[in-house]
Amino acid sequence: MGGRTIGGSVTALWMQESRSEPSDDPSGLTAEEKAWAESLPQRRAIHFRRSRLWMRSCLASLHGCSAREVPLTAPPGVPPFLAPGWGYISLSHCVDACLLAWSLQPVGVDLERADRAFAADALMRRFFTCTERSDLVAFQGERLRREVLDRWLIKESAIKWQRGTLASDLRFWDVSACLGWARHGELAVEIAAELRSQGDWRMAIAVSDKQSLRDCRLCLA
Repeated sequence: MGGRTIGGSVTALWMQESRSEPSDDPSGLTAEEKAWAESLPQRRAIHFRRSRLWMRSCLASLHGCSAREVPLTAPPGVPPFLAPGWGYISLSHCVDACLLAWSLQPVGVDLERADRAFAADALMRRFFTCTERSDLVAFQGERLRREVLDRWLIKESAIKWQRGTLASDLRFWDVSACLGWARHGELAVEIAAELRSQGDWRMAIAVSDKQSLRDCRLCLA
């Protein structure tokens, strides 16, 4: 392990609302990150710079180093990762907030507005397993929307934990009725999951071992 990495089984979480006006100072970015930002449309470039600066700030605080020292690789549209020995990270963002997780073990997170509107019944029938559909068949309306949202959050966080893709892996992840774990039917892999609420948002965290979530706290950065 690298000398900067903290010990223990704690998973760290940070969340930032878009309206908090995060920094957009390019001087805090690496030359590579600046080049990536310059290749993007203006609106996306601003979001990219702000999210990478925020990630670096959070991780620097955790590891006790400067933001520029964090060995973060996070190109546009690609899951971010840290150099070996620095732990594992996962990033999620929705329309008005971002969520970042760090752990000594692989981790995945997903974030959505708790009130997000979508066609719950259609999504369930198209993407959920037979077991999941049987668990949800008795629900309708708002209850069905909430139940489908929670399972979708866990599925996406599990795919990020796996470093898979929605296209290849979504149909294989089966979320338990208790919402405490999920299983990949093809890989025969089972992971622990936890759902949380924060203000207007709902989030899921996926880890290999439930102990990795012991004493896990959310920092509103």
